[in-house]
Amino acid sequence: MAAGSFTFLGFESFPSEGTLIVPGLLRHREMQALARRLAHRPIVWLVEENAFVEPATRDYLARRDVLAATFSDQDPHPAVVGAALRSKLDAGGLLIFIPGDVVAGHGHACHIPSAQLRFLCELGLPILPLAVHCPEEVALSVESSGESPGAIFAAGRRLDDAGLSAANFRQALLEASEQAFSSRRFLAGSLGESLLRALKTHGRNAGLLDGADDSALPYSQLLPAAIALSREIRTATSRKRVGVILPPGRGGLVGNLAVVLAGKIPVNLNFTASREAVNSAIRQADLDKFLTADPFVRRMPEFPWPPNRDLLFVERLLPAIRARIVRWAIISKLLPAGALARLLGLHQAGRDHDEAILLFTSGSSGEPKGVPLTHRNILANVCQFGAKLDLPPNARILGCLPLFHSFGITVTLWYPLLEGIDLVTYPNPLESKRLAELVNLHHVRLLLSTPTFLRGFMRRVEPAQLAPLELIITGAEKLPQSLAQTFEKKFGILPFEGYGLTETSPATNVNLPDPQTDRTELPALPTHRPGSVGHFLCGIAVRITNPATSAANPLDQSGLIWLKGPNIFPGYLDRHDLTKNILVNGWLKTGDVGHVDDDGFLHIEGRISRFSKIGGEMVPHEAVENAILRVLHLDTRTERLIAVVGVPDDQKGEALVLLSCIASPTLQQEVVDLRYKLMDSGIPSLWCPKRIIPVDEIPVLASGKLDLKTCQRLAQQL
Repeated sequence: MAAGSFTFLGFESFPSEGTLIVPGLLRHREMQALARRLAHRPIVWLVEENAFVEPATRDYLARRDVLAATFSDQDPHPAVVGAALRSKLDAGGLLIFIPGDVVAGHGHACHIPSAQLRFLCELGLPILPLAVHCPEEVALSVESSGESPGAIFAAGRRLDDAGLSAANFRQALLEASEQAFSSRRFLAGSLGESLLRALKTHGRNAGLLDGADDSALPYSQLLPAAIALSREIRTATSRKRVGVILPPGRGGLVGNLAVVLAGKIPVNLNFTASREAVNSAIRQADLDKFLTADPFVRRMPEFPWPPNRDLLFVERLLPAIRARIVRWAIISKLLPAGALARLLGLHQAGRDHDEAILLFTSGSSGEPKGVPLTHRNILANVCQFGAKLDLPPNARILGCLPLFHSFGITVTLWYPLLEGIDLVTYPNPLESKRLAELVNLHHVRLLLSTPTFLRGFMRRVEPAQLAPLELIITGAEKLPQSLAQTFEKKFGILPFEGYGLTETSPATNVNLPDPQTDRTELPALPTHRPGSVGHFLCGIAVRITNPATSAANPLDQSGLIWLKGPNIFPGYLDRHDLTKNILVNGWLKTGDVGHVDDDGFLHIEGRISRFSKIGGEMVPHEAVENAILRVLHLDTRTERLIAVVGVPDDQKGEALVLLSCIASPTLQQEVVDLRYKLMDSGIPSLWCPKRIIPVDEIPVLASGKLDLKTCQRLAQQL
């Protein structure tokens, strides 16, 4: 329901009983809108006595016709305070809490310090969490100003009695925030049309700097080339998907953009995968044409290349259609984005819940699965991630992650194109020295990487070369704190860990540096926590369930993590059998185990596939690995040395074995020694590896993730 420039969700079923309403944040403008919407109910405004509130709010609360109450969250008896406030709820009265001003991360759903939130929950009053979502602060640059209301209010589920806890409040607030964000109109749009608007808006002021040949082109020059190539693609195939076998760079950008502008679906194939995995992906995606380049074909002789007649060589096609590129340059300059989209037929192509791109999982634990991401998924995640980072317009991103990687395609391709950010590319994330040169040469501010690739910088790069970097975010695998600290000591910048899955488009969480502010008098909410993967991006809800019973757990108790949001994929390609196991009423079972702490940070404890059930107990492989690294004083800053794997065991159901690339002539004695060291450090005997298996190296995928499939095979063979 909308009122003026504000939208109210769930207010039709607002509780008639007296309730304490606790918004995640509430500035004066939104406070006035809420007061008008609830004017038919008796309202008392509740303020913490030491809170910083806007002058306009203080003036409003001082009026004779406005009822207000104060409390102190330093009072040691919150239940007594709650008893004194309970009379305000008589006859359906509403207590509305006004959170004070704080320094918080951009797009953060809850602006209430954790200690104050606990105090509010301990008042003993029924609480209704209220999400207040402000679209102008969490918006794509190409959204028109008329598309979004001033604010979206979404009422959460009412909490009382046993349900009153800070963890339950945070869960209900995030669920309401997800409803608010998911109601945004821009999510029903088209990736192709949004890209056209963005390139028309930002095309002259931002562009691509290709580190492979040191060329630099504004996006406005890449657009007509992509449009002309899109016409060739439409002629070449009638199928809805087109394969793309290109690394990051000019070819990868123009190729993917051209496929989207052709009204088709790009499928970036993993050129580091096995022949079987590649052929499986081609078959599942029903591909008959593939965009690539001659030099790349020559550089990848082991790749199972399709016949030449099915390959569309970008560097051959573009010179042949030069006249058409010039013509499209003129047309794209003259026509507004909407007219250009209609001319290209994008109004008849997919949008909203339709498939926009297709990725494939790494196949680290079996055959690769097709992951279709919709237009809504991509637009949502670019908005969520971009709003959280809040980069300045002159920022530059280094794009070296492969485009078959979900982070590579969403964050280092669609994100800079849609938001008008300079993109510096290089085709190989392993060439650390060249990447460092590009960072230094082009003053790159943001590096997206993996812990495995950071180890390459540690070995090969001098500190001065990375001096321009202001932010490093890692994903794909856990960031060891020892690596983060050593990296900071050498380069003067601390890497932050984020989290996401291919199925979540991919970003869901990220740690970030403390926000800069001149208002030092305000309390500051933490924006990063070592060992966590950060706060949730805007519009993402979370639940935790018991892995054994599937019963709901409070967020602060360890269990299986479920996520919901407009960035969650619709299900695996042609695999309803797999989809029904992980998608339930819009909630995605991530397969990861973890919990959310008092300040809203998500802590990942491991994948459920990396747990072994030994003697009825769930044993986390990653926790065992960390304990082994600790007791053996192993240095993993430059390479991965060990991996724990579960194998069948007649007595306990499963047993742990340790893959180790540390040379040792006395493995059996080391098993005994390791067991005693682990037990001395407090690790249960059940968690100790039963055997050590020597390997030349620990198998990892191109993304840096542990290759679970190969590790399992090695453990069972040896």
